[in-house]
Amino acid sequence: MTKDTWGQVCNALQKTIGRNNYLTWIEPLRLKDLSDGIARFDVPTNFMRDWVSRNYGEQIRQQLIRRGVEVDRVEFMVSAPAQLAPEPKPVPIEKMTRSHRAKAVARSDDADLPAAPLDARFTFDSFVVGKPNELAHAAARRVAEGGPVTFNPLFLYGGVGLGKTHLMHAIAHELQARQPELRVLYLSAEQFMYRFIQALREKQIMDFKELFRSVDVLMVDDVQFIAGKDSTQEEFFHTFNALVDQNKQIIISADRAPGEIKDLEERIKSRLQCGLVVDLHPTDYELRLGILQQKAEMYRQQYPGLTLSNGVLEFLAHRITTNVRVLEGALTRLFAFASLVGREITLDLAQDCLADILRASDRKVTIEEIQRKVAEHYNIRLADMIGPKRVRTIARPRQVAMYLSKHMTTRSLPEIGRRFGGRDHTTIMHGIRKVEELRGSDSQLREDLDLLRRLLEA
Repeated sequence: MTKDTWGQVCNALQKTIGRNNYLTWIEPLRLKDLSDGIARFDVPTNFMRDWVSRNYGEQIRQQLIRRGVEVDRVEFMVSAPAQLAPEPKPVPIEKMTRSHRAKAVARSDDADLPAAPLDARFTFDSFVVGKPNELAHAAARRVAEGGPVTFNPLFLYGGVGLGKTHLMHAIAHELQARQPELRVLYLSAEQFMYRFIQALREKQIMDFKELFRSVDVLMVDDVQFIAGKDSTQEEFFHTFNALVDQNKQIIISADRAPGEIKDLEERIKSRLQCGLVVDLHPTDYELRLGILQQKAEMYRQQYPGLTLSNGVLEFLAHRITTNVRVLEGALTRLFAFASLVGREITLDLAQDCLADILRASDRKVTIEEIQRKVAEHYNIRLADMIGPKRVRTIARPRQVAMYLSKHMTTRSLPEIGRRFGGRDHTTIMHGIRKVEELRGSDSQLREDLDLLRRLLEA
């Protein structure tokens, strides 16, 4: 296989997975050799080896095959690490000279700035506010106004597709519009970790520290990704402290509350909890309908000849309850299909065009919704259900939630275990069996299960 062939593969992958993912995971790969149907690549770290193999290995193999390369398997091996020089002592921010600061600012304007691009669609104007997200929206608005830092950090958490990333992009857009001189850095925790590893490998730790500790606003998305990564957590902790000490604003998002992120250091959990922690709840019918109405108005302008029948948006808001991304994607497909076939958007057309999405949405209850509803029913804290306490008043509701998660979702036992504080799948099996044994003899438990199932399916 020639370098030109690998270059063609790289170009194809960049178009498929996006520039950011390409720069993070594919660009560092080095083709080592191809023999006996095995393509071997050098990678810089064990973590990158595992991630690329799991997420991009098959894509790389298929791209090679399309270009006539006979390859049965792709292997990734960690190259011998370069000897790292002793880490230089960082210059405290308050003692940075003008040249230090100039260097940091210069790097911020450079193409190597480790920031993720902002999505122009994700603004406050396009964010639909409802009861499940009104507190998060208000807090984000307050931070975006700039001025004195009132709560630091702002920590937003919630499930997939509930608006965390949208709000973070909106804050960044607003800050840049109000105060263009501010150095606002938005990136994912995954990118933070990779840039840290890259700085270690290239002996540029000092540059890394200067860059991240000289920003005015630091925004880190999906911080749960650094859990269990000791060195990255250490650097994140010191970066966090340095910025807080300077009264610089930090905004963090995650898929769960700080105290519920397994393998995250206690000192980081404590730091994250010292600001304002806001939960974005699952969408309700009114919020979903509002989102659809806003989207539909935009599409009416894009497809001026199309007619949207009454009841279609209400039908979709009732049926598609998983997350906003699926909801918006369904409406996008519906308008595009109606435009192509030249038909009015009716209820029948929606059911035909979106049959697969509607099927997938049936009984699409999430584990988080089950946990929340069970915790409310038994009047216990959600954190206790996920936490280690074993007292009967908490253990029984926890087992009920495990039972419902098994029967009302398609999640595997190990996945359910991870959502219940990282419990082993055998613990989940025990909880499920216990509920199955008791529901035959315990009429109260049987009534609880029936009521909870009706509430979750409503």
